[in-house]
Amino acid sequence: MSPFLSELEERFIRYVKIDTTADPASTTSPSSQIQFDLLNLLARELQEMGAAQVETAAYGAVFATIPATTEASTRTIGLLAHVDTAPQFSGTNIKPIVHRNYSGEDIVLPDDPSRILSPKELPYLGQRRGDDIVTASGTTLLGADDKAGVAIIMAVARHLLNNPHIPHGPIRIGFTTDEEIGRGVPAGLPGALKADVAYTLDGAHRGEIVYETFSADAAKVVIKGVAIHPGWAKDKLVNAAHLAAKIVDTLPQATLTPESTSGRQGFLHVVGMSGSASEMVIDIILRDFEREGLAAHGALLQKVCDAVQAGEPRATITCTITPQYRNMRYWLENDLQPVELALEACRKAGVEPFSVPIRGGTDGSRLTEMGVPTPNLFTGMQEIHGPLEWVSLQDMAAATETVIELVQLWAVAGPPKTPAEPAQESPAKTGSAVD
Repeated sequence: MSPFLSELEERFIRYVKIDTTADPASTTSPSSQIQFDLLNLLARELQEMGAAQVETAAYGAVFATIPATTEASTRTIGLLAHVDTAPQFSGTNIKPIVHRNYSGEDIVLPDDPSRILSPKELPYLGQRRGDDIVTASGTTLLGADDKAGVAIIMAVARHLLNNPHIPHGPIRIGFTTDEEIGRGVPAGLPGALKADVAYTLDGAHRGEIVYETFSADAAKVVIKGVAIHPGWAKDKLVNAAHLAAKIVDTLPQATLTPESTSGRQGFLHVVGMSGSASEMVIDIILRDFEREGLAAHGALLQKVCDAVQAGEPRATITCTITPQYRNMRYWLENDLQPVELALEACRKAGVEPFSVPIRGGTDGSRLTEMGVPTPNLFTGMQEIHGPLEWVSLQDMAAATETVIELVQLWAVAGPPKTPAEPAQESPAKTGSAVD
């Protein structure tokens, strides 16, 4: 039995009860002030356990240092997790439930018995027979994304500070906000983190080491029609809602949406529509693993908008595409040492590692692009952003042990390669482990 189980359970249960839902409609940073409720708690706990240089950034982040115990290491390693939870489902009044020594049967969530975690539908759950499974009660998400990562990092910090005989270089802790709405890495964060290499604890299955993510753009389509009283609308009204519907309907829904794609296929995803007959706004996210694919999705969207505009010249249709983040592989493939050491750390912790491209992104995607190589490590979180979210405490313990092995490997790692310019697009890679 892992010595970290009880601590991880206590921390995780306590952290998920704190509402930290991000607010995509907000223009503040962080987007919701309630995120400071957890940030301030973490800052106090880090100070109490003896971490150095504990500070809270006004834009919503907590940083701390675990001082080096050896002079052999020449690099500072960062460990990061985000405190916010996704706005897609309620994160208020979360009631976590620990299902001990999971038997392999269906788990019925008591506050909404229609919500059932079944190993028939969730094969990874069936693999966790005998583990302690944590769920919510059925009316909220759980918040394992990413409070599992938060609890793991806090357990690692306490263990290293209490055991100075463990050799490691300087370690920087970073807890961030608004990752779930794409604002987790403001411009000043890499400088505040002060790490040469970092890892986000924001992954899923036990042993998963992520060094390849989607590249992402966001599109906003604004349709301005012609407004007039419907009683006098003949040959005068231009209904922006009808044009918005035409744009969405013209996009290839059968082949280029999240629900119709998998693996390395990219997509366009309509995430919101709002407005009225006079003006409509469509929010769309674009995703692909390769730059060319992402550009093609944007070109397709623009072509559809142009075609609808041509059919109704009295309307005004604009399509603005904004970059969000890029596939971290473009930079990490120049020097895979951060990935290779993570794979080795897994094995030392008794975990079989693997690497697959993930159909999403992490704060590590932006940090890597901004000059801090940041692969993503597993936490065990599953079925995130909804009421069926769950996590295995044993997976969290395995992640904790992996990180402790990882910082020791960095203490004796060789020098990095000469920094390289961002890699040009390369042929698609398979999803097999690096080794």
